[in-house]
Amino acid sequence: MQLTINGNSFSASTEAAAGLFGMAMGFVIFTWIICLVVLIITIIGMWKVFEKAGQEGWKSIIPFYNMYVLTEISGQNGWLFLLCLIPGVGALIWSIMVSIKLAPAFGKDTAFAIGLILLAPIFYMILGFGSAKYVLGGAAPAQGGAKPQGPKDPWIAGN
Repeated sequence: MQLTINGNSFSASTEAAAGLFGMAMGFVIFTWIICLVVLIITIIGMWKVFEKAGQEGWKSIIPFYNMYVLTEISGQNGWLFLLCLIPGVGALIWSIMVSIKLAPAFGKDTAFAIGLILLAPIFYMILGFGSAKYVLGGAAPAQGGAKPQGPKDPWIAGN
């Protein structure tokens, strides 16, 4: 195959072009498989977290509704999930705010909240399948865990 651009001639074989296309498609398929695995791990972990918090696990599958329920589980106003609709940093801000409140709701400390922010799928699995109990609302925190949020928390009260 001969290609001429601005008087310069380039030649390439169709076999080389097909090889490059095949490599590109292989990379795309591999990336999609990795994303699908991460999504499935996240859904499984969230399903168990929802069940521990007294919610139905199927709610973790519905987009946006799962964010609403997770916001409520963390002890915040459920409508805070609307931050995710702000282009750019909205989902990041929501994730940080929910993670910071979700960890103490299960008797975990700040380091666990940072883990939820940075490696959410893994830490949802730890939270869902681990020994953590949902303590938001006055139950005693787990040994060495953070104190649960009380009703005077300004994030919950909306002050």
